[in-house]
Amino acid sequence: MRSIETGQHYPLALDDLPPGWIATAVGDALECINPGFPSGRHNQDGIGVPHLRPMNVDRQGRIDLSVLKYVAANEGARLKKGDVLFNNTNSAELIGKTAAIERDEDWAFSNHMTRLRPGVGVSSKFMAFQLHFLWMAGYFLHRCTHHVNQASISSGVLAETVPLVVAPTREQGRIVAEIEKQFTRLDAALAALKRAQANLKRYRAAVLKAACEGRLVPTEGELARKEGRSYETGEQLLARILKERRAKWEADHLAKMIAAGKPPKNDDWKKRYKEPIPPHTINQPPLPGGWTWANVDELKLFSIYGPRFSSDDYSASGTVVLRTTDISESGKVDLSSAPRLKLTTNDLAKYRLTAGDLVFTRTGATIGKTAIFDDDVQAIPGAYLIHVRLATKATTAWYIYRFFQSVSGQSRLLAGRLGIGQPNLNAPTIEAIPIPLPPVFEQQRILAAIDAHLTIVEKEMGQVSELCRKADRLRQSILKHAFEGKLVPQDPSDEPASVLLECIRAERNKLAKTYVAGRRGKRTVEGDGR
Repeated sequence: MRSIETGQHYPLALDDLPPGWIATAVGDALECINPGFPSGRHNQDGIGVPHLRPMNVDRQGRIDLSVLKYVAANEGARLKKGDVLFNNTNSAELIGKTAAIERDEDWAFSNHMTRLRPGVGVSSKFMAFQLHFLWMAGYFLHRCTHHVNQASISSGVLAETVPLVVAPTREQGRIVAEIEKQFTRLDAALAALKRAQANLKRYRAAVLKAACEGRLVPTEGELARKEGRSYETGEQLLARILKERRAKWEADHLAKMIAAGKPPKNDDWKKRYKEPIPPHTINQPPLPGGWTWANVDELKLFSIYGPRFSSDDYSASGTVVLRTTDISESGKVDLSSAPRLKLTTNDLAKYRLTAGDLVFTRTGATIGKTAIFDDDVQAIPGAYLIHVRLATKATTAWYIYRFFQSVSGQSRLLAGRLGIGQPNLNAPTIEAIPIPLPPVFEQQRILAAIDAHLTIVEKEMGQVSELCRKADRLRQSILKHAFEGKLVPQDPSDEPASVLLECIRAERNKLAKTYVAGRRGKRTVEGDGR
């Protein structure tokens, strides 16, 4: 038996194992251990045989066939029922995900995976559950080797140094049965929580949809008629914003000319003002009374792409550089996640965010995500963001933000993506999207109603998320009890695990001698032929 060193990160207590149990190294319980097949010739057309990779083992330790690639039928070793598939490389956080192969299939496996074939009397599920538990507990984070591009754990390290507790064969079966029974109940509870999450997301989407279609609160036109008063329509609001937009442009440009010592002699410079392009409203749905169509191009003072800096420029202090993921629903900045930069005065003045500014993710995994800045933190947008400042008060900025969070707003943003390999959004595409614009007082009521509904949704979502985290902790607790001998009672008549391991070692030695003898015979025959 190999000597093992558990280390401070090993999550099981081995000092008080039940009678008949034994703690050893993984390799002592194996018939053989093999790396996978390093094929770069994958296809997704179903030609050949499925080639299992790390993503084909899910976070619950089950084989996931939802995304498959294939290799030629004559390539790669095969898995069989009773094997254990261990993720040996990729990101450090994923090393150790493990699954048992529960049926005979013609499956190959990649060199990012290690095939463990348990010896006779060792349950593949018992081994797979235990190794997967070590992954869940973070044990392999401290055992893998870190290379330039990725982390890994070799077959030798896995077999020779990773601890494995082995129970008597019949008790392994009872433990696996109890784990599966409790996990079935847990999975049913999680499925119910996932349905609750989905329902909450649908409710959230329905609130935003109703808000942007004039169905969440009484319209300003309806209230004005009931109260016998006039009101500023959305069309009048847009005209006022356009007038203020031009006045702001003229004031800024006049100040710049005077500061440069070139005061204008006439009004010809005002002709340089670029009129915004109104939205295309053909085939758009009808709007509630008092609403009008607008777009960001009409409502903006400016839009600008976030500056690009090298990661070497980041520092421990300075100006915060934001991604949309660093800004909460309320517009507040998460300072724990955002990097910082030392900026020049000019760069800070050019890119600094102010309350009410919108940012859009223009590329990457969160393309189309929208955030609104509403903080007093000194911050600029990151390189993957488009920064928009509106020529209007904060109420309309918040309304536009909520519109782009709605299903309609998101679908219009994502429909504007360009490119194939790395799709991206550009500012003109965002600025051209038609936006249903209500009167400003109606916007205020809409935003208040959205906040009231979504506060409840976020609270419920938080409670559901916490229950999901508790379920994950309960899953780990079940496995910990199982492999410390506390999940099912012991039977004194069971054959001790030490006898089982001796039988495995004897069988392995026998196979090794047979292999060596076979190789010698092959060399003798070859020699006779020379």
